[in-house]
Amino acid sequence: MESVKNAANYVGDKTNEMTSGASKEANKNVAKDDNASVGTRASAAKDAASDKMDESKNSASAEGNKQQAKN
Repeated sequence: MESVKNAANYVGDKTNEMTSGASKEANKNVAKDDNASVGTRASAAKDAASDKMDESKNSASAEGNKQQAKN
């Protein structure tokens, strides 16, 4: 039963990782946009960094759940 729970957690973590990655890329594009205000660009850069941390955290969690689901 624990393997099923780990597998479900893996899927959730991978979904969150992909969502954070997409958000990071969108924020990076806003941060690079010369037509955006300096405040908007700075906020987008900060958000991209936060999204990168979330992406990394979710990736690590997914890998852990994947390994546990195999056992």
